[in-house]
Amino acid sequence: MAQGRLLVIGCGNVARRALPQWLQHYDVTALVRGPDPALAAAGVHLTTGDLDKPQTLLPLAGNADLVVHAAPPAESGTKDVRTRNFLAALDGRSGPSRAKRKSGAMLPQRVVYISTSGVYGDCGGDYVDESRSRNALTDRARRRVDAEIRISRWCGERGIALVILRVPGIYASDRLPLAQLERGTPVLTDEDDVYTNHIHADDLAAILTLALSRGEGVYNANDDSEMKMGTYFDLVADRMDLPRPPRVSRASAPGRISPLMLSFMSESRRLVNRRIKCDLGIRLRYPTVYEGLPQATHHGH
Repeated sequence: MAQGRLLVIGCGNVARRALPQWLQHYDVTALVRGPDPALAAAGVHLTTGDLDKPQTLLPLAGNADLVVHAAPPAESGTKDVRTRNFLAALDGRSGPSRAKRKSGAMLPQRVVYISTSGVYGDCGGDYVDESRSRNALTDRARRRVDAEIRISRWCGERGIALVILRVPGIYASDRLPLAQLERGTPVLTDEDDVYTNHIHADDLAAILTLALSRGEGVYNANDDSEMKMGTYFDLVADRMDLPRPPRVSRASAPGRISPLMLSFMSESRRLVNRRIKCDLGIRLRYPTVYEGLPQATHHGH
């Protein structure tokens, strides 16, 4: 018996891992840009629409008790226009007009938003819990801050429960930095290196599922790994029978490492995950990357 209608915005890799659980408990609808036979075959209702085209989103109004918002912002700017468009659609409004909500349009009772731990910015390797203020250093993270602010305000004004999951690097056997390792892209020497944080895609799917029925507020959604980026790349290389990456100093990194990668290498923090354990009750299947990384005898592409 379905316990409510769940609307999924951004039904990507992680959401699909959670679908078998969700379909047991909820009537699931996903927003898609075009036909998705795999989702349809699984029993998911499809609603066609595009977050960049507000007028296509009007059918979303009044159709959900629960919402998982996992769609990334657009690739440029400091604002997350997609989230604004989506929230306006839930209100029964199209576009920026302040038109009154369709009378009787039912609002969801709970929203779960997947954000990024990048909103904290560089913390100099400090331990970071959810009380730490946001200090986004890149437009990529500023778009997420904009989304967090908008969605918090929207839910707050309407009395809707909100869970924001601040997610670090997601990994799984099909989400590993193999291309960088095969290209021989360098990483930083240990003294220049940064602390990074990880979560296995299956554990994130489980956290998402718990957040649909409990918790409120902001949660760091990371595992217990406490490691520097180079150590992680070395470990992936060892597990996949690839050469370990060369190490370079921060001073000599520009030109040898892409600007995008360097931006990740300029932020160091160790996320504290006490809240997802105490509040949401997650028991991590892969407490650290040592348990979660596959051991390959060979790897295909």
